Amino acid sequence: MPDITPPMTGPSNEDLTQRLTHARYPRSNRYDARWTIDNQMGPNALWLLEWLAPALGLDALRPCARVLDLGCGRAMTSVFLAREYDVQVTAADLWVKPDENAQRITEAGFAERVHPVHAEAHDLPFGEGSFDAIVSIDAYQYFGTNDLYLPSLTRLLKPGGRIGVVVPALREEPEGTEPPEHLEPWWEPDFWCFHTADWWRRHWTRSGAVEVEAADWLPDGWKDWLRWCEVVAEESSDEFHVRMAREVGEMVRVDEGRALGFVRVVGRRL
Repeated sequence: MPDITPPMTGPSNEDLTQRLTHARYPRSNRYDARWTIDNQMGPNALWLLEWLAPALGLDALRPCARVLDLGCGRAMTSVFLAREYDVQVTAADLWVKPDENAQRITEAGFAERVHPVHAEAHDLPFGEGSFDAIVSIDAYQYFGTNDLYLPSLTRLLKPGGRIGVVVPALREEPEGTEPPEHLEPWWEPDFWCFHTADWWRRHWTRSGAVEVEAADWLPDGWKDWLRWCEVVAEESSDEFHVRMAREVGEMVRVDEGRALGFVRVVGRRL
């Protein structure tokens, strides 16, 4: 099976590994940089998940806990959860076929602990109280801004279970209908789902579904985002991801953390 740990030899791989070694993310540093690039679908999902995990708490990620990885993409985060915390993961995604993820998961050696499913966020085929925790990395913003969504999702948690998400975010909510002026060349309708930590705290609190335990900004998250974009733009073999990394990287470079970054939100089901 492929080794998802960093390679020990090879000058090009060693250089790539060094570029993506980050003092803030020691667990992620143990994963092969080429594997993460080949399976990425946006910002570095392992870095974001590693930042989220401590806020979720050891109880939510205790061994054998059942975790829903919602919007798992190519299941890197699902493998990470299984490997680092010894949990049972349901890897749910709409765009990546379960068979594709099953092969990737099997090759990584976690077929018994990570189970891929095809699912749409508004039609999840799970019973009430099925999970100890729900995790979503760089996906929740696309469906979770709906005022009525969180209560329908958290019914899948056991009482006291936790939900934790990391989303691209804004430092301040824009005034009026215009984006920040310096970001206008790159602004797309999808970006209107970016919000502040305070916005997410209020959004979850007013739902009555959870007690919000964290809603905070990743310090210098824009630097992590830019660093990752630069590497993907240079190293990815997928033309679409190269183009997207260049465009997003230029936007983040111009912004320099004035508006863009990441927010994590954690809530406990009431």
